[in-house]
Amino acid sequence: MNNSEYFSYDALGLAELVRTKQISPSELLEKAIGLTEKLDPKLNAIPIKHFDLARENLKNQNNTGIFNGVPFLLKDLNNYLEGTVTSGGSRVLKNIKADHTSELVKRTIDSGLNIFGKTNSPELGLTVTTEPVLYGPTRNPWSLDRSSGGSSGGASAAVASGIIPMAQASDGGGSIRIPASCCGLFGLKPTRARTPLGPASLEGWGGQSIFHCVSLSVRDSAALLDVTSGHEKGAPYRSAYQEKSFFEQINIEPGKLKIGYLEDPNIPIDTDVKEIMDSTINLCEKLGHSIESTKINYSSEEISLAIVTIISSNVAYAVKSQSQQTGREISNEFFENVTLQMAENGKNFSASDYVNAIKINHRLGQDLEKMFDKYDVLLSPVLASSPVKIGTINMDTTDMKTYVERLTQYSPFTGVFNQSGQPSMSVPLYRTKDNLPVGSMFSTAFGNENLLFSLAGQLEQAEPWADSLNDMRIKLLETI
Repeated sequence: MNNSEYFSYDALGLAELVRTKQISPSELLEKAIGLTEKLDPKLNAIPIKHFDLARENLKNQNNTGIFNGVPFLLKDLNNYLEGTVTSGGSRVLKNIKADHTSELVKRTIDSGLNIFGKTNSPELGLTVTTEPVLYGPTRNPWSLDRSSGGSSGGASAAVASGIIPMAQASDGGGSIRIPASCCGLFGLKPTRARTPLGPASLEGWGGQSIFHCVSLSVRDSAALLDVTSGHEKGAPYRSAYQEKSFFEQINIEPGKLKIGYLEDPNIPIDTDVKEIMDSTINLCEKLGHSIESTKINYSSEEISLAIVTIISSNVAYAVKSQSQQTGREISNEFFENVTLQMAENGKNFSASDYVNAIKINHRLGQDLEKMFDKYDVLLSPVLASSPVKIGTINMDTTDMKTYVERLTQYSPFTGVFNQSGQPSMSVPLYRTKDNLPVGSMFSTAFGNENLLFSLAGQLEQAEPWADSLNDMRIKLLETI
């Protein structure tokens, strides 16, 4: 199978080739490994490689799951494959091997996916680019001087470059949707607690964080969520009951939707992003949907306080516990400067501060649910600009003021849907004049991924993105 042929298939398409004996899982794995060896020296997307483990797995697996031996990558953050390293992008956890396999990883393996490595993440998944001191920056296949997004930036670069059609990702403040936007992929953040996080933690960042994937196609995302979602024993809460298959929703027309376009004069967006949002609005209107301008009525200061309190408190806990676990000191030798500053901030919040932050999030969730009494879907950009250049947002800086300003100006849209727990997706409909991807974000009511998958299927059919992605992949290979 040549590169053009391989790039033309999504994960389900490759699985069907295996099922019909047109190719073997071993051949697919070697194809993914070969592309990794060629592309990753430039991209730096896959710092942890499990090639031999994946080859051995093919000898022992029946590959009867829906994905039938298709190669897959885990994110190097907060989920575990027994006997392998998960560093969280941090020097403090370098070479620390897991003593168990996470529930989500078990479900991933049971689906037939064959794990051959882990993708790069910023330290502890804390920012919107992927440039950890431990492994160095991951580069965007569309433009190697640009960020691939974060915190699932290694995943997005691996998929966008064509190494594999789908990779694991997680999202605590935008970390599925942001890299999907930066790299021209589909990325859906599921409803809170839709996928498992145990047994190590059972929840992330007060319920804000959740795992799923970035993918070439909508149907891969839906099929993976079908086989990985659902309650796990001992989890503190569970998501809304899912009656039908997510995969079934893709070919169901969403009907004529009322879409609220989120505009706020206090949140500036670049001209090219505005042009892409105008194109998205025009497309939705051509499909029969109605669009009107609206805004979320909330205190940005209060919402910021909640997210800073919750994340900084969790970082303080993580830094302390990881230092104790490894015997490595809390210093810049093992942690990046922004991480250390966040940990210090976290120690200053009281228990009542944390409770107040959780209550703010819950009130935000209630307020947003009321908006969905009026609108079926809310639309906004994912990011305020096209992908930033490598080095723009640097977690090892000592200039916290500049760091925070750049971070908040770049990514002002995604976090509220982590705080509310509602599902939200980035759809790669258009690119800038410089041929850089910019995602359009659609969000809806708690538990209603069905509607998002239905709309995404319609948008993918109306404005397909796979061909332009594959053209970029071929050009990338020609330059390396």
